[in-house]
Amino acid sequence: MRVAILTLATELISTDSIVSAVVQHLDMLLNAGNAVKILADLDCFNRYEHKTFLDPRIQWVKLGDSVKDDLISWSGNLKRTGQFPRAFFQGVDIISEMIRNNLSDVDICILYDILQQERYLGYNLAIRKVQEALPNIRFIAFTYSPPVKSTSKTVWPFSTVHSSMPNTIYVAPSRAEMLALGEQYAISEDRCRVVYTSLDILSPLSGEVKGLANETDLLSPEILMVYPARLTPGKKFDKVTTFAATIKNKTKSSVKAVFCDFPSTDINPELYKALIRRLGHALNLADEDIVFTSDLGYTDGFPRSGVLDLFTLSNLFVCPSFSESFGLIALEAASRGNFLVLNEKVPALEELGAKLQTYFMRWDARNFGFDSKETYYPSEQNYLEEQVSKVLNLMHENPVVYSKTMIRQKYSPKWIWQNQFAQLLTP
Repeated sequence: MRVAILTLATELISTDSIVSAVVQHLDMLLNAGNAVKILADLDCFNRYEHKTFLDPRIQWVKLGDSVKDDLISWSGNLKRTGQFPRAFFQGVDIISEMIRNNLSDVDICILYDILQQERYLGYNLAIRKVQEALPNIRFIAFTYSPPVKSTSKTVWPFSTVHSSMPNTIYVAPSRAEMLALGEQYAISEDRCRVVYTSLDILSPLSGEVKGLANETDLLSPEILMVYPARLTPGKKFDKVTTFAATIKNKTKSSVKAVFCDFPSTDINPELYKALIRRLGHALNLADEDIVFTSDLGYTDGFPRSGVLDLFTLSNLFVCPSFSESFGLIALEAASRGNFLVLNEKVPALEELGAKLQTYFMRWDARNFGFDSKETYYPSEQNYLEEQVSKVLNLMHENPVVYSKTMIRQKYSPKWIWQNQFAQLLTP
């Protein structure tokens, strides 16, 4: 697909909301293999901050000069009369020809607020001329300014702000804005779309986490569990696996357990990982539902800063460990907004969990001078299923955990591309 982006920003700086949207959409288009050209103001070529604009796949087209901009400038008194000087429309013709010459080889042209803001009136008129001359090009008009209501006193050419353009889809960042946009242009809902503003939650995270995200999906699972621990039976990797499997089997939710493991002398690491995988398979977990970071190059453990970043993405931390002296990893998980399930039979975890108001479950544990062994009635599986239901209900009712999960799942660039933006490119 050959796509043109037309932006009138004079500086491509990251603090500008429209420029931020352009960057997000540009990344999506390029990652999907589309040929992209950017038609931009002359000043933009010396004023951009984001590395995306340096991508060699982008074809840049310089628009205009100060003489042309002077021709299409207008003052407030013209809005009352609509009597523009001839030079204004000459400027519109110049712009129209310039844009038309650079759109003749594209399938789609994406606009940003140009049809919405009155300060871009000259470009609005020019684009309409281009549309008439190149009727096969589809236009996508993103709008980030509040929709405005038309009045009977609005005179041409200002009335174009309320006039729809043929072969054009109008896009807003929310459904509420989309409905108001449809009213503004007096068009049916099928000509309007919603494309969220994305939050690239991976962007500020460590390189290790970004690399891990390239190897396995960290964004879409409904339940993402991260468990950093020494690879030893005492850390009860099997209980975490069983917990994850129970979630999947009982609720049909997507789940992933990321084990940030590091070796111990208690057991052969490969043997223990194979046992955990076999257990997962027996309980209906797929290969991609269980990830050992040691299998992805981190044989001596995943970097600590990376673990904290993973907790930024995860939403559930389950610690069935047989023994802990303090439980620092639980503090780290809690500090990143995870729902905590701790083994109440481990004294250190019971003490810490009481202070943090975490959810407790009963597993075997080492106490002071003795080991405790739990008995479940009618069975451990019944107990586990009951506890999983309670945990998931509490997670759903917790606004912080729920919001964190929704943001990771539904507002990532990947989700928005697959479920909203890519569909705009389909005829």
